[in-house]
Amino acid sequence: MDGAIFGIILGITVMMLMIIKTRIPVALAMVISCLIMGLFAGMAPTDLVNAIKSGFGGVLGGIGLIIAFGVIMGACFEKSGAAVRMAKTFVKLCGKGREDLALGFTGVLVAIPVFCDSAYVLLHSLVRAISRNTGKSSVGLGVTLALGLLITHALVPPTPGPVAVAGILGVDLGIYMLWGLVVSIPMMLLSLIYIRKVGKEYYRVPNGESWITNQADWANLENVQEVKDEELPSNFLSFGPILIPIILILANTLISDGDSVFHTVLELIGNPVVAVGLGVLMALYGLTTQIDRKEMIGSMDDALSTTGLILVVTGCGGAMGAVLKASGAGPQVAEAIASSGIPPLLVPLAIASMLRMIQGSATASMMVAATMTLPLVEALGLDPVFVALACAVGPVGFSHVNDSYFHIISRTLGITELSDQLKIWSLTSTIAWAIGASLIMILNLVFGKGGTMIDPLIPLAVLGVIVLWMKQRETKTVVKTATS
Repeated sequence: MDGAIFGIILGITVMMLMIIKTRIPVALAMVISCLIMGLFAGMAPTDLVNAIKSGFGGVLGGIGLIIAFGVIMGACFEKSGAAVRMAKTFVKLCGKGREDLALGFTGVLVAIPVFCDSAYVLLHSLVRAISRNTGKSSVGLGVTLALGLLITHALVPPTPGPVAVAGILGVDLGIYMLWGLVVSIPMMLLSLIYIRKVGKEYYRVPNGESWITNQADWANLENVQEVKDEELPSNFLSFGPILIPIILILANTLISDGDSVFHTVLELIGNPVVAVGLGVLMALYGLTTQIDRKEMIGSMDDALSTTGLILVVTGCGGAMGAVLKASGAGPQVAEAIASSGIPPLLVPLAIASMLRMIQGSATASMMVAATMTLPLVEALGLDPVFVALACAVGPVGFSHVNDSYFHIISRTLGITELSDQLKIWSLTSTIAWAIGASLIMILNLVFGKGGTMIDPLIPLAVLGVIVLWMKQRETKTVVKTATS
């Protein structure tokens, strides 16, 4: 066996053992793995260390500020009630009887700036209120919200994981955003079929600290008072900090050619760092003016303190990618995969899924998968954007007892038996994973181009088709309801 190939296998094995079995943190395990890979590939020590340093700094230079800005924006959403406003707006738009769909879309949007576990805790009181007032099972409502949050937490920037994957693989954030939404929405909608079945099987309506498990008993309960609309920020201030940066980034991606003043300005404000920074300013001065300055600064400081590990692991991912590229092992691994007959896009999906199942962290799983797949992208003629999506979909599935989100969901929904927890959440997340993986494989076959970026108008057109299909389906549902 070639020394470079052996070094990759040994480095990955040692890294996994350190992450799973020892107290060595992920970042240090990745650096040690880099050293093993580089030395077995015959790299000189000086060249190896320089590759680690350049790879670390190169990735963080492109995405570090975006991650930090996104976390600050998330703190503003948590303190101001903007996430609750968005949820209530979606409930009104989707209409009576489709509260679970509204919560799913809320999750898809809110998780763009807010970590999914924080957003779930923040919005769970609304889940309880909707369940109590409508008689719908809080299990179906809560799981739909949780899944919507998890999907975009994994797939749509500027959440740290997708931003890191995009930085490692060199994917344009605007294109990645579009394709992330194209995959996220069907994943949530199709998973809803199973979630609604589970919600009926596990009927739970909150009643103080206890639960009502019989729908006939719900009729005797009094409605609970939800947060009043006048206590929440406006729709413009709530949606704006998320949607305006997305629009600016996409506009810059779609209208990038030209020498006019307009194109120059758009190139500036449509740059992801500047666009997300503008969203942060809008959130700070539009959402938090009624919150004490010291309290808000403390909240942002706390939020930023949680990003340190993410930034370091992201940088180490860049370092490992640089070592793999400099060692020349990439083409050899690519040749081995090509000769095996395995669809190349399954490689990042399998790596991310396996890591998620073993060590629990979705963000770390997708970053390591992106790093390990980077040398194969060019050699196998893959589209980096679909490789990035495969890395991001992998951690959506197989959530179980080593995942803190698993316990948050189970505890807040009053599910105590492990077998029920696995059926309600673990199986739901794995169904969503299977849907997402299938979608990415199909999209890659239809739209992928060997080694080149796809036309950014294509995902926009696909997203438009999805929206039209949803509107048509909604119209049919309304007509059916009216006639019955």
